[in-house]
Amino acid sequence: MADLSHFKINDKWPAKDPGVLQLYSFPTPNGVKVSIALEEMGIPYEAHTVTLSDADVKSPEFLSLNPNNKIPAIIDPNGPDGAPVTLFESGAILLYLAEKSGKLHGSNAAEKAQISQWLMFQMGGLGPMFGQLGFFYKFAGSQWEDKRPQQRYIDEAKRLLGVLDGVLEGKTWIAGDYSIADIAIAPWLRALDFYEAKEVVGFADHKNAAAYLERFLERPAVAKGLLIPPREPS
Repeated sequence: MADLSHFKINDKWPAKDPGVLQLYSFPTPNGVKVSIALEEMGIPYEAHTVTLSDADVKSPEFLSLNPNNKIPAIIDPNGPDGAPVTLFESGAILLYLAEKSGKLHGSNAAEKAQISQWLMFQMGGLGPMFGQLGFFYKFAGSQWEDKRPQQRYIDEAKRLLGVLDGVLEGKTWIAGDYSIADIAIAPWLRALDFYEAKEVVGFADHKNAAAYLERFLERPAVAKGLLIPPREPS
């Protein structure tokens, strides 16, 4: 049995089964990437609800695992060298899990490169830009009199949707077979509902992207992973 007692995060979120991967997360678009991947890959894990409140993400316990105070983060007690591995940043975690499981990251170097490319598209573009859209369209920024920042992110969200819609023409998934790139991208498309921004960015006009999201949401592992961890700690 692995011993995780020396990890400070265990003081606040104790592991019930320290022999399996420990996930510290919240069901945001970035958070559910990891729970969906774990479900798709069949990797045993234990999920801990880390709310977005300062009491959680800025606690000494969580900062000991992720000094950038963002979910998700993991401890894998069964690292590649037999020692525990800790990771934060959802993209890095997806790459690690794909390597660990041998799943959802292509079967050769060329496929892996294409999948990684679209993963980076989400990490560097789709996620940050949609997140800013949410701030300026639904949350605090929506109250600002100056609407130029809001329009900037509406326009950029439209542009990125157009890129995605064009690439998906005639495709089921973004980079060949279903992969970690899809697990990264689709939750951010789903977030447009939460931001109440589908209409303003013309999501319905992007038929390929809309059908892609529907296919993604029909997967059983996705349906389960979207609810993990629960919003309220057990």
